[in-house]
Amino acid sequence: MRKNERKLKHWHIINILLVIYDIIAVNLSYFLALWIRFDCKYSTIPGRFLNTYLKFIPIYTAICLIVFALFKLYNSIWRFAGFRELLNIIAASLSCSVLHVIGITFLFRRMHIIYYVFGVVIQLLLLIAIRFSYRLYLMEKKRLTVERVNDPYKNVMLIGAGSAGNIILRDIRNSKELNDKVVCIIDDNRNKWGRYIDGVPVAGGTDSIMENVEKFDVKKIYIAIPSMKPADKKALIEICKETGCEIKNLPGIYQFVNGEIGVSALKEVSVEDLLGRDPIRVNTDEILESLKGKVVMVTGGGGSIGSELCRQIANHEPKQLIIFDIYENNAYEIELELKDRYPDLNLVTLIGSVRDSRRLDQVYSQYRPEVIFHAAAHKHVPLMEDSPCEAVKNNAIGTYKTAYGAMLYGVKKFVLISTDKAVNPTNVMGASKRMCEMIIQSFDRLIKEGRADEIPEFHTHNDDYAKEAIKKIPKDTCTEFVAVRFGNVLGSNGSVIPIFKKQIEKGGPVTVTHPDIIRYFMTIPEAVSLVLQASYYAHGGEIFILDMGEPVKIDTLARNLIKLSGHKPDEDIMIEYTGLRPGEKLYEEKLMEEEGMQTTPNKLIHIGLPIEFDVEKFYEELRTAMMVAYNDDEAGTREWVMKIVDTYHPANN
Repeated sequence: MRKNERKLKHWHIINILLVIYDIIAVNLSYFLALWIRFDCKYSTIPGRFLNTYLKFIPIYTAICLIVFALFKLYNSIWRFAGFRELLNIIAASLSCSVLHVIGITFLFRRMHIIYYVFGVVIQLLLLIAIRFSYRLYLMEKKRLTVERVNDPYKNVMLIGAGSAGNIILRDIRNSKELNDKVVCIIDDNRNKWGRYIDGVPVAGGTDSIMENVEKFDVKKIYIAIPSMKPADKKALIEICKETGCEIKNLPGIYQFVNGEIGVSALKEVSVEDLLGRDPIRVNTDEILESLKGKVVMVTGGGGSIGSELCRQIANHEPKQLIIFDIYENNAYEIELELKDRYPDLNLVTLIGSVRDSRRLDQVYSQYRPEVIFHAAAHKHVPLMEDSPCEAVKNNAIGTYKTAYGAMLYGVKKFVLISTDKAVNPTNVMGASKRMCEMIIQSFDRLIKEGRADEIPEFHTHNDDYAKEAIKKIPKDTCTEFVAVRFGNVLGSNGSVIPIFKKQIEKGGPVTVTHPDIIRYFMTIPEAVSLVLQASYYAHGGEIFILDMGEPVKIDTLARNLIKLSGHKPDEDIMIEYTGLRPGEKLYEEKLMEEEGMQTTPNKLIHIGLPIEFDVEKFYEELRTAMMVAYNDDEAGTREWVMKIVDTYHPANN
């Protein structure tokens, strides 16, 4: 046996000392009971009772050690002892006392009732004292240590006096890392007002938050009501924002159900909490039906939307998932995540560009995808204003080549991820995405009319591949092409939320382009789940429009984030208005007037009717725009984009 295996561990030593203490405790408790019964004088104890005690106590001691072990009194970590451990001690002590009464009576003689009563009480107190004194010692040690290092506690207001709040309170007390002290609890249950939970007063309801923040000098507010409705939570956070305190929030009831309650489960209050609506829900059975057992490909699979598409698709049992992206770092990151979460998933990660027909042809011919979600695109509005040729090359022509390949190889469904910036665009990015919508609508129209062979193949290279491509179009091609259009998503790459947070961390200023600018917002998982359900409803040619709720003023968004960080707008953190950026407009639209509107079984998904346009003329102009873009003629590219998209009116900011 090795040396480290022979060495006693710390908890072994603790258990040995506890056993020794328990032996002394059970012997002493009933001797003291006998001593008290006879007026606390040893000389007055009759010999028959003393002899009975001395004969039975070794038997009783052995019984106690066995019962204590059965009740796990030697397996608990007493520094974290709580109500459950207290119940175990009481149950074990009472069980032993019952056995004591039965054993000593039947084996020897009946003792006085006071002997039994005082014996069990003294024994219980001695058992509890030694086990909970260690926890009290550690709590006091933490308090003294914090005071010595001159780093005072931050006073915390806990909102919620229910089960979750009680767990948070205990977790803060036990934590070595946190320098927090809960000084008051807020709850709207009037029966709890004026009472105490573990020594902390329940100071009143939510209408007294401002008053109690001042009274108790509160610096942090922890919201521990996981069952609260989103609208009610929004109203509560609005009140808390005005206090200037740092706010943290327990996300939802699922945390409580899964046993994930604790300080670590608290998160910074985010803008999502201020949307004030229930999370968007979709019919997962419909999504499962459309994806299960199919080969699914996601272009731009490493981006914000693309990676979330991959996560949700992976959860719906595809036969194979193909991640296609030109940026290897993003693709590799989502690949590692999915392999860890779904070890049985048939996952393929490929690097390539949607502008490369030959690479797309190779991927399609080898893997034969059945469903394609096309999320690859340049999306940054100001950058595309400076690089219009790249917007046309990547967005419009990349979509054309990806869609053309999908048609050649019999893909069943092609879903384009579009944007509300494609509606009456004022910038090149939005106009290029409108061109993408026109491309997939033209493809779908000609396929349904049996004229798929009239769809030209675009190429910028002269080789045998380009000359032979047209011969591959199958006569019975039936690919369904659809687009899904939505607005801004919270937390995506380049969105305002991460930018604002970084600016706040640096002490400001927070830059807003215009005080009146508004945008529609949705979380990335919500948007993607609706995209997946929209793909189930698709029959070809539709532009699905996601209902993103009420628009939000960006200025209000910035001010809320500053308040949630514990600062005051225009005092602690300044807000600067920088003016609209190139191509940016004050508000976004979800639908052009000509499109009309149809409903779907999901009230949050609508269908914009296709707008008629001359397909042959469109292809001729698109080919010209492509050649101009590949010649890097920026002025010419802008002109051709305006010819193709007649609703495009560049903003002169």
